[in-house]
Amino acid sequence: MKGGINSQTLYLILFSTLLLGIIVFFSMFVLIPKGKEYRLLRLEAMKEEKVVNEVRAVHKVTHENLEKLQKENAKTIAAYQAPFNPLKFTRLYAHEFQNLFLTELSMADENGSFKVYEVNATTKITSPESFYNFLEKINKSKWIIGVNFPIHFERDGDLIKSSFTMKVHNLKKEKEGH
Repeated sequence: MKGGINSQTLYLILFSTLLLGIIVFFSMFVLIPKGKEYRLLRLEAMKEEKVVNEVRAVHKVTHENLEKLQKENAKTIAAYQAPFNPLKFTRLYAHEFQNLFLTELSMADENGSFKVYEVNATTKITSPESFYNFLEKINKSKWIIGVNFPIHFERDGDLIKSSFTMKVHNLKKEKEGH
């Protein structure tokens, strides 16, 4: 038996030492710095996740409130979206009065995302009670209508002539192409 190391064993020891050196080098210069960076990024990600979860919770509550308000105010929202048609208005309410005239005064007044129309209505009624019934009916109509004061009543023989203005609120339609 020779006292020397077999060449195969020598190659195995050198290869193992080289492999161990590569592993130590890789650990010291790649894994450890990346591990520190990973921990810092993980902490930052956890903070961001916490903020995102808080924002999601606020969004969920706000969304639930929005849906609740939309359900509660569905008729009002639909009324803002219903286009106002003066001819249809006259046709619907003409039977309440002897004469009903609508005259558009202005469309220049814009209130945010809503257009406001002023309408002048002149009517001849037999009693103030029929006028108040008319006000109740337009209050329950599919449009948002605000009757402006003062309301002028003038006696004309057996009839009472009234004159007032009202504003019809409607969503402003966006022009196409914008």
